[in-house]
Amino acid sequence: METQAPAEDSYDKLVEEKRAREKEIDAWLPITSSRNAKWWYSAFHNVTAMVGAGVLSLPYAMAQLGWGPGVVILILSWIITLYTLWQMVEMHEMVPGKRFDRYHELGQHAFGEKLGLYIVVPQQLIVEVGVCIVYMVTGGKSLKKFHELVCADCKSIKLTYFIMIFASVHFVLSHLPNFNSISGVSLAAAVMSLSYSTIAWSASAAKGVKENVEYGYKAKSTAGTVFNFFSALGEVAFAYAGHNVVLEIQATIPSTPEKPSKGPMWKGVVVAYIVVALCYFPVALVGYWMFGNSVDDNILETLEKPAWLIATANMFVVIHVIGSYQIYAMPVFDMMETVLVKKMNFRPSWYLRFVVRTFYVAATMFVGMTFPFFGGLLAFFGGFAFAPTTYFLPCIMWLAIYKPRRYSLSWWTNWICIAFGLCLMVLSPIGGLRTIIIQAKEYKFYS
Repeated sequence: METQAPAEDSYDKLVEEKRAREKEIDAWLPITSSRNAKWWYSAFHNVTAMVGAGVLSLPYAMAQLGWGPGVVILILSWIITLYTLWQMVEMHEMVPGKRFDRYHELGQHAFGEKLGLYIVVPQQLIVEVGVCIVYMVTGGKSLKKFHELVCADCKSIKLTYFIMIFASVHFVLSHLPNFNSISGVSLAAAVMSLSYSTIAWSASAAKGVKENVEYGYKAKSTAGTVFNFFSALGEVAFAYAGHNVVLEIQATIPSTPEKPSKGPMWKGVVVAYIVVALCYFPVALVGYWMFGNSVDDNILETLEKPAWLIATANMFVVIHVIGSYQIYAMPVFDMMETVLVKKMNFRPSWYLRFVVRTFYVAATMFVGMTFPFFGGLLAFFGGFAFAPTTYFLPCIMWLAIYKPRRYSLSWWTNWICIAFGLCLMVLSPIGGLRTIIIQAKEYKFYS
């Protein structure tokens, strides 16, 4: 008996040490390090994550969908994604005393340790890294447009250089440690998204309905119309893609058994969704109503004049995209740092963080410079990853965990969302692939 006590003591000591180390690592990792966010933080983080510069292509998507299907898909997507977002907020703390701070942790609870990782992590990475690359290109393009409008007689500068200029901001901002530390950037971004959306639809309305406006489908062939319809489905679907970072945002809100985090989080989400509706519906409907099927895939390009207003809107897009990039990059930083510290046993330190984040920004910048037609790529890859993580993965998790009664309202609702999401997942990559093939024909590297 004498020998057993020291052995037990040393085991307890080991367990204590392991717990202390895990606590120390959690206090260092970006998602779990700061839990004192207010409900309005979640509101503007969600607006920044969801309202992408994609809102400016909504009139173009409407032109490819037509009035009836366009309006139906816009409203359906808004309702379904709000429902799946509510599910995720609810599931964040469904196990008493535990919080699912990351999307893949919830996946592991629903599908098992290994399978959960394999299902969620690849999709989440495609979405987050994909969005970061697209925002590199969007930021660069908007800066280029701003430069052309402000200085019409200046020598033209390559898009490649503008992407580098845009990336330089992120080489600095990406070293902010966690979500709460970027809340200022995120607030500025959320305000900007509302501002340029308002400029887009109010300037369209001020121009009035174009002469000889046409609302029919633009494509000459049936095949062209069908493919355009598919890729427009993708554009609308990806306009609502903030779900990949929602649990990570909720993780920053304090929580107690009496006051769980879902209260303030849901309040923030509702406010965010009202802002999203104020951004999306007027731009999509007014833009299409004024210009019909002659609208460009970025409504600011259709507007052209007054130059100062369009230049301002482009600058607003740049500021918004800076915030969005940071919101989507933070969970990727968290994953990379978790693997290095927990799996490879690196010591948590500022220079580890410095190397990891600088490498990530450089990599996304390089891919963005090499493939500026990445928007088409996103419709392609996005179909495989955006649709599931936003439209039906939360529903599948809900069915797996709560097991609602067959044919009950909850059961039907979830299955309808799954069917809708699956259609999007299958159809939008077809349209996206065609877009890539058409654009890649005329493409020159680093032009």
